[in-house]
Formats: sequence, structure tokens, C-alpha cells
Amino acid sequence: MGHRDIPVIETKRLVLKGPESEDYPDFKATFTSFRARYMGGPLNPYEAWMLYAAEIGHWEIRGFGMWMIHDKDSGETLGMAGGWQPAMWPERELAWIIWPDVAGKGYALEAVDAARRYFYANGWEGAVSYLDPYNLDSVRLAERLGCVKDKGAQSIGQDDAVWRHPSPSALDDTQLAHGIALEISHYHDPAFKPKGFALD
Repeated sequence: MGHRDIPVIETKRLVLKGPESEDYPDFKATFTSFRARYMGGPLNPYEAWMLYAAEIGHWEIRGFGMWMIHDKDSGETLGMAGGWQPAMWPERELAWIIWPDVAGKGYALEAVDAARRYFYANGWEGAVSYLDPYNLDSVRLAERLGCVKDKGAQSIGQDDAVWRHPSPSALDDTQLAHGIALEISHYHDPAFKPKGFALD
């Protein structure tokens, strides 16, 4: 798959596009910061550059990968979401990260839901997310997406737990799918203020 062949996904608030060179500064700022502590970071600038190159190359090698999440109105990048399966990953993963200054506005929920629906419509029969149990924001997001902790599945390290996403049939016109859509619609309302923890 050529870099220019990466599909573009649009939601009400977001545009998901393949990573481009001009998006790198925002990526570097996050992955060299404390925000990346649950993803092997903080990285040094060289490591961040290598990982970003891998994000682009993953699309070429696997035919799927991570999209850069853009605000539809401003065009600014908000984070990344999509598929990830580097060497040694037992299964295809749905992964995400939101830049620290825009967290808590439902962008990850909206982006991961769109990415998952795209992959399921194009042949994926399921997916997992490998999460650090201490990364409570991501654990809560996985639960809101209908994921269930799979204690018997092979993980990618001693510290990560495997969260299994519902199958395509479990999301096709079900109460879960309608609930996710309803929550996303709440974030579209400028007056909506989620209670409790800030949620991605």
C-alpha cells in the first residue's frame, strides 16, 4: 500500500489521515513527554523519530496502521488512532494516544470507534488492545468501547493486560454500538461537561 493510498476517514468532528512529515512535531512533543509513560516513554528525540518512521512504514508493510487524528474545523492534530501489529505482536491491536492539551474531549472514543468500524468493514474479525493496568484513562476507554479483559490471551510484556474488542457481529446494530454512538454525540454538544475523571 503506497503512502498516498492510506484511506481517509471522516466523523462529525474529526478527519483521520495517514501520518505526514508535517505532523511529526506534535508526535515528538507527546512521545518525549510524561504522557508517553505507558508506551515505553518518555522517548529521546532519536527514539521518537524512529517510532514515527515506523508509524509510516507500518502502512507499507502491513497494509494498515495508525491514522493521525485531525480536528475537522481547524486541521490541527489531536493524536493518533488505528491498527498496530509490529513484529512480536501476537494479534492485531487497536491503539490510540491523544495529545495532552486536548485530552478529555472524547476524541479517542470517536477516533477508535471509527477506526474499528473501518477495519471490521474491511475483513478484521476482531482486535485487542494491550494496556498497562495503571493507565486508567485507556482502561476506562476500552471498557466504554465494549472490551473485556482476556486473562488467557498472550500479552506483549509482563506489565500489559490484553483487552479484547467485541466481534463485528457484537457491534452490528446492537445496544453497545448505539451506546457508543450516543456517548460520542454527547461530546458534539458544546455544553456537555462529563462528570468525574477526564476521559479520552
